[in-house]
Amino acid sequence: MNHIAIDLSLSKSQICVRAADGTIVDERAWPTRNLPLYLAKCAASRVIVESSCEAFAVADIAKRHGHEPVVIPSLLVRSLGVGSRGVKNDRKDAQAISSASCQIQKLPSIHIPSAAARSIKALCTSREATVATRTKLVNTVRSWLRTQLISLAKGAPETFPKRVRELLLKRRDGMPEHIERLLVIIEATNEQVKAADKELEQIANGHATIKQLMTMPGVGPVTAARFYAAVDHVQRFHHAHELESYFGLTPGENVTGFKGHRTGLTKAGQVKVRWTLVQAAWAAMRTRPNDPMIIWANQVAARRRRHIAAVALARKMAGILYAMWRDGKPYNPQRGAAVQAPTETP
Repeated sequence: MNHIAIDLSLSKSQICVRAADGTIVDERAWPTRNLPLYLAKCAASRVIVESSCEAFAVADIAKRHGHEPVVIPSLLVRSLGVGSRGVKNDRKDAQAISSASCQIQKLPSIHIPSAAARSIKALCTSREATVATRTKLVNTVRSWLRTQLISLAKGAPETFPKRVRELLLKRRDGMPEHIERLLVIIEATNEQVKAADKELEQIANGHATIKQLMTMPGVGPVTAARFYAAVDHVQRFHHAHELESYFGLTPGENVTGFKGHRTGLTKAGQVKVRWTLVQAAWAAMRTRPNDPMIIWANQVAARRRRHIAAVALARKMAGILYAMWRDGKPYNPQRGAAVQAPTETP
């Protein structure tokens, strides 16, 4: 089996092909958009790329043409010789990756998500970018209001333009044009966020697994979709603790010699998924105080602080979501948490 290493770039990618014995049999720069043509004419090989924006698309093409795709994590490539001695050269990097592939029988690869998981993740990312844009615009208007010694009460972003106009039009100076422009953009962004929410809700309601995950308290379409897109195949995790660690919701360790202690959360994995799980935990604590899972979290909050309890609940929710998906069953409050009677304080 040959080893085809591709150093991906936006326009041209560097290819280095080695035989099983490590001999270079082909080496060339090739237009990235024409990689399907190159891979189509190659015999079944291992195709190795570094994780990047183009990596999964190339992995799909390689798999479609009968190759074995491998996507190397960016943190690993330097240990394989990429960028050695501070020299970044596409040709040498492709040579280093192909050489490592010949020497390592099972080259570490990140999970290549399915097309469905990537599509849902892209939708969530687009929605979050729209929400972030709206937040920046709202904060810009609020900052200007403060310079005018004007205080605007808190409220939903959907009503923000209307409330600002009602407030400013009562003033003698009226509404500045630059603020009106921002309000118009905020109104347009509100419509786009609403459309994204509607699309995500339709996808969630039409997807059996995502709909099942939404039966847990605090978990809506955004959290369920993000969780599904990140996990993709629940079978790739052997148990719930492995998944919790994958999302960086478990404490780290600092062990050296005879000394050791636990540190804070590792915060590994996808930040957005961890953030949505914590937000789901806060939502569940607000809306379902009598749920066994929330009673457990409140007991933790009584011993520690409330934000620590929220993170602990997020970790527990990740484990329960894993079990729900694995077993194909909706949320069961009785299995949500082992509830102990709260201890009496003197």
